[in-house]
Amino acid sequence: MTATNGRPAAGDGPTRRPGSGPAHEPAARRRDTVAAVVGQWQAVHPELDTGPMEIIGRINRCAALLQQAEDAPLRRAGLTRPEFDLLGALRRTGHELTPSELARETFSSGAAVTKRLKQLTERGLVERRGDTRDRRVAHVRLTDAGRDLVDGILPEQLTYETAVLSGLDTGGQGELAALLGELLGQLEGRLSVPRL
Repeated sequence: MTATNGRPAAGDGPTRRPGSGPAHEPAARRRDTVAAVVGQWQAVHPELDTGPMEIIGRINRCAALLQQAEDAPLRRAGLTRPEFDLLGALRRTGHELTPSELARETFSSGAAVTKRLKQLTERGLVERRGDTRDRRVAHVRLTDAGRDLVDGILPEQLTYETAVLSGLDTGGQGELAALLGELLGQLEGRLSVPRL
């Protein structure tokens, strides 16, 4: 039997044998929390296409879970992800950046960058110098300690992220990265995303 929206009605599908269930299913078939939410909305509004919710809801849920779990290597170093992003921007570009440029590089607000730079400066990881032509402009660069910290953490952070994604095979990871890249490119071209 099929519901009026073209999706299988509740109760359709293979009957589970005793002892089977989500814990015994392949990861791709397990019902996640978003699947449950979508199912509830389909019951309330069977005439609506809830397909977008299945994608955006899962992206939001994955982001929330990753933020809750925090990044173990960064946490051990006493850094937040946004602070590491600032340090990383300075390291990967290889030159000084202004706070405005750092805001663009890290998708952050100017106020958030100012606060993070203050904390990183107090820790001796970055230093600021005034512009010789415009005293309102500051230039930020990594200190030796900041560069060493980034270079020391990055391999460990990548190992941690590899472990987080280990449930997906290499092909699946590549496909997901490509799809997310396509979506992100479209969103960056169309939406004005609030900065954190």
